[in-house]
Amino acid sequence: MPMRRLSIVLLIAFASTCFAATNEKSEFFTTSDNVRLHYIDAGQGRAIVFEPGWTMPGDIFQPQIDALSAKYRVIAVDPRSQGDSDKPADGNYPGRRARDLKELVDSLKLEKPVLVGWSMGVPELFSYVDQFGADNLGGVVLVDGFVKIGTDRAGVFPQFALKYQVDRKQATAAFVKSMYAKPQTDAYLAKVTEESLKTPTNSAMALMLGSLGRLDWTEVLAKLGSVPVQYHFEPQLQEQADILKEKLPSAKLVRYGDDGHALFVDDPTRFNRLVDELMSGQNQGK
Repeated sequence: MPMRRLSIVLLIAFASTCFAATNEKSEFFTTSDNVRLHYIDAGQGRAIVFEPGWTMPGDIFQPQIDALSAKYRVIAVDPRSQGDSDKPADGNYPGRRARDLKELVDSLKLEKPVLVGWSMGVPELFSYVDQFGADNLGGVVLVDGFVKIGTDRAGVFPQFALKYQVDRKQATAAFVKSMYAKPQTDAYLAKVTEESLKTPTNSAMALMLGSLGRLDWTEVLAKLGSVPVQYHFEPQLQEQADILKEKLPSAKLVRYGDDGHALFVDDPTRFNRLVDELMSGQNQGK
């Protein structure tokens, strides 16, 4: 092989390793109520723990696992009833899933982890802080989720849920496609849809109902005054960002313009950079 061509091949191979997750492992953990949870564990150092949204698997954060594990320990959880975790009939509400996360943090002996919660993961992180405080947290990243839901918004969820009861596969495929504003391959969308369908329909409905058990989390924000907080959001959640900023002035607001609900996939470079800034102590509030 000519030297120039060999150099190009080696350069491509090296670049590929730079963007691949460092020592990525698939692990399991059993909660205090005997539910087996799956999680991905990659990299070393200070820990970032990712909690995905409704029916989504932890590896939806693959762009973050690949990039951030070069500097940090990255843990991406399949919450109960999602991904490759057990699918129990009980415990499908923010309080129990927050306890699952706390038990995992304690089991791994993580010191000052940064927690990242997306969509339904946002109230689950609020419940975590409400139950266990923020003394052992290095920061919190809230991604495109509600701080306070009005009764008018809450009223649309039954109609949304009905579509899943009528035709789960079609509704799931449409929902997954709607999460992105940037083009994604058919193979990728099919994979995420398949992963979402691992959550039994009854459990998916229970999760949605459980998330509506508490509509206002603003009182919890006072407990986050001592830790860096970021809120990443689409323009349609500007009202939520304003509520958060009023109650927690130290929070950094990050508004995305041309990205969808899964904004960390649509714009992973920006998202990863900002999480890295928080980890590095550069979380300047807006």
